[in-house]
Amino acid sequence: MLFVCSQNKLRSPTAEQVFANYPGVETRSAGTNRDAETPLSQELVEWADVVFVMERQHRSKLQQRFRAHLKSKRIICLDIKDDYGFMDPALTEMLQAKVPRHLR
Repeated sequence: MLFVCSQNKLRSPTAEQVFANYPGVETRSAGTNRDAETPLSQELVEWADVVFVMERQHRSKLQQRFRAHLKSKRIICLDIKDDYGFMDPALTEMLQAKVPRHLR
């Protein structure tokens, strides 16, 4: 699973950490901004089987930049605004409520 937000500092690294020990799942995270901690790359997109984006704008940027590499990947928008700090309990609770139903 690849988690994507803007800067890869708060939301997506939190999600990566929350699901890091989830059975049968590998997680990574990236940001859509070019100055993100880990910028979104073709390699990460190709690696992922499912991509979770925090907001619709992230899905748009992903599709614009990596359309040719998305193929049949599932892209799921979690609709989580940039209102949370890293490992914020409200954010982890929201992630745990929204993500597992999309896992196979």
